[in-house]
Amino acid sequence: MTTIETLKSRREQVLEVAQRHGVTSIRVFGSVARGEETDASDIDLLVTTGPSVSSWFPARLILDLEDLLGRHIDIVTEAGLNPHIRSQVLAEAVAL
Repeated sequence: MTTIETLKSRREQVLEVAQRHGVTSIRVFGSVARGEETDASDIDLLVTTGPSVSSWFPARLILDLEDLLGRHIDIVTEAGLNPHIRSQVLAEAVAL
């Protein structure tokens, strides 16, 4: 099973974890979104947070998702995107 298939099969669990931490939207980007991941690839997630973001964001969210998915997770918000890759990330991001 590919990583994107794993994410889709665990979508409800991922969204539940994300919502507990104040995330209102979660998208996958990078090698997983492009279907180019390897066994060593992490999962890059672009998130939007609401007003009730956890005080432990994003550290606890990362740990909870890594426990759930068994892969290293990187989290970024749109505001935190590097301007040099912003348009590419937004173009390839796939909503969960």
